[in-house]
Order: sequence, then C-alpha cells, then structure tokens
Amino acid sequence: MVDDIIAEAKSKMKSTVGVFETELHGLRGNRASPTLVDRLHVDYYGQPTELRQLATISTPEPTQILIRPFDKTALKSIEKAIQQSDIGINPNVDGENIRLNMPALTRERRQQLVKVLHTRMEEARVAIRNIRRAANDDLKEFEREKMISEDDLERGESEVQKLTDKFIEEIENLGKIKEKDIMEI
Repeated sequence: MVDDIIAEAKSKMKSTVGVFETELHGLRGNRASPTLVDRLHVDYYGQPTELRQLATISTPEPTQILIRPFDKTALKSIEKAIQQSDIGINPNVDGENIRLNMPALTRERRQQLVKVLHTRMEEARVAIRNIRRAANDDLKEFEREKMISEDDLERGESEVQKLTDKFIEEIENLGKIKEKDIMEI
C-alpha cells in the first residue's frame, strides 16, 4: 500500500516536470526554435488546431523560423494566430510561407522573460508540493484506519519527501539552464 502511494506520487511528479519542460520550450530563448510556435492554436475551419498539425516548422537560420502550411488556405489563420499570441513577433507572409524573424532580445525583454520563467518554476514547485501533500494525506488516512503501521507511515512520508526534493531540484536545474539561455547575448 505504501509503495503504491509512493509510485503514484512519483508518476505524478514526473508528469509535472514533463509539463514544465514543455512550457519551457514555449519560452523564447536566444535562438529561434520551432517549439516556440508548434503548440500555438490556430482557428482552422472553426476548430482550434495546433500549428504543428497544419504546417512544417523549421529554422533555416539561427534567428528565423519558417512555417510552410500543408494547406495554403490556412495561411491567413496561422498569421492571425501568431499576431494574437504573446511571442511578440510579426509574421512575414510571402504567399506560400510565413517567416518569423527573431529580433535580438532587449535587456528589458530578457528580464520580463526571466520573470515569466520564475513564475512557471514556482507553479511547478507548488504542483510538486501539492502531490506530496496528497500522498502524505493518503498515508495518514491508511494509518488512521490501521491499514498500515506507524513505522510504515514514517517510512512513506520520508520516501515522499525524498521524491519531492529530487523533483524540485530537477525543476530548479531546468530553470537555471533556461535562464542562462535567455540571458545569453
């Protein structure tokens, strides 16, 4: 029983770190990256569809993203979605493709991005702590119902804390790497 709770907590924490990593890809760094726009939702025939399902996204140059729609009629919808997003880049449309030229980040914009990064890091840490709390609550409930011993409760809480520390450290490390990427000139 204790091992089941620990395994479930570990799985949820791993998933939280995965979601955090995905969010980091959407944060602009110093180089152009297809992950900046691939999850952008485009209104395609009335359905919100991820850009990566509608187009090929590549980086022909370090400061440029090239978007080639599979369906040329989606060009206007893709352009509109990019303009409405918070990436702060105006799309250049040449009739068949969309080019996003990444301007150099200003010091102020870098600082804004770092603030966003820190907010997302804190949200991920809070999510990990909430998983820890839920696991500990389950362990205490089992102990109250005499399904596990007091020793099992202590061992379980200790294991859950070790997991929490490990995954929070992983979030910190990912955040430091991304911050370095953002601040790099």
